[in-house]
Amino acid sequence: MTVLDKKKVVVGMSGGVDSSVAAYLLQKQGYEVIGVTMKVWQDDNEYDYDRDDGCCGLSAVDDARRVSNKLGIPFYVMNFKSVFKNKVIDYFIDEYTLGRTPNPCIACNKYIKFEELIKKAHSLGAYYVATGHYARIIRNEDNGRLSVKQSSAKEKDQTYTLYNLTQNQLEYILMPLGEYSSKDEIRSIAKELGLDVANKPDSQEICFVPDNDYGRFIEENTDNDITPGDFVDTQGNILGRHKGIIYYTIGQRKGLGISLGKPAYVVDIRPEKNQVVLGENNDVFNDALIAEKTNFLPFEKLEKPIKVKAKIRYSAKPAKATIYPLEGDMVRVVFENPQRAITPGQAVVFYDGDVLVGGGTIGKAG
Repeated sequence: MTVLDKKKVVVGMSGGVDSSVAAYLLQKQGYEVIGVTMKVWQDDNEYDYDRDDGCCGLSAVDDARRVSNKLGIPFYVMNFKSVFKNKVIDYFIDEYTLGRTPNPCIACNKYIKFEELIKKAHSLGAYYVATGHYARIIRNEDNGRLSVKQSSAKEKDQTYTLYNLTQNQLEYILMPLGEYSSKDEIRSIAKELGLDVANKPDSQEICFVPDNDYGRFIEENTDNDITPGDFVDTQGNILGRHKGIIYYTIGQRKGLGISLGKPAYVVDIRPEKNQVVLGENNDVFNDALIAEKTNFLPFEKLEKPIKVKAKIRYSAKPAKATIYPLEGDMVRVVFENPQRAITPGQAVVFYDGDVLVGGGTIGKAG
């Protein structure tokens, strides 16, 4: 059995400024740092050296290697393509074909950046893994459980994507950027170190869909038939034809390809009937949802209703809500004020102040 060294840490290096500075900060704190870039989907012949974006960008390996050389740390490229396809890409495709809108970054964090990377780190004798996430890990003094706290840099906070981490995973994770108050501070550190990635822009798209055309990507990578179907109104009356449910999401207005003489919004997707339901803006609002596959950090299971602030998407403002336990791993979320475009497949995440309570996958609105 490999003996794990608590002064040794594997840093997941994306080639961006955040993970690069995370590696430097940990080195400065006295850790023995090992840089690792995870090859998750791209083939060697698919590298595009003109692209200059972030998380899993095609030039990530070269940028991460240069930073590692600058810091004088070992650097490895590790192949995670198979598990990434199974846990992230296939999940992304399956969810869209079911009429849901997934967040693949959440699955990537849980299964790739932490679960699989922790295994690799332990095989190298490193106790910890670290990333460039803007978040903080804290321990509850009452019960000893680990939880996640929002970053000091509120505008960069990434806790929304971390709600489904387990206690076992949190034990081995370091997030050194969480205490910094802005991204500008991190860029300044990179500039002082003379790192070429200091001004590298943040990644905006899903890494395996670099042109942002989800529909095309899914059609090219699934054996399922993507067939046209009916647009219907909220009473079930046929309004026209859509090109396939994978091309639509709740709340969408633009790109519908139908003219009704007034603004129309996607208010529901019915995969069993291959229908996309259109309505008015008011129809997009709802004050409750059912969440499934929930995970809680400060406690093991929700035993009684609690008041929280909840986010129904990464960019949403936290809204006051009460969550109620249901059977199994499901909860009902009731908001004080109706929320726009509650979208099945997206995550709903709960906060108590700046502490991440947990979250789950939105099963349905209402």
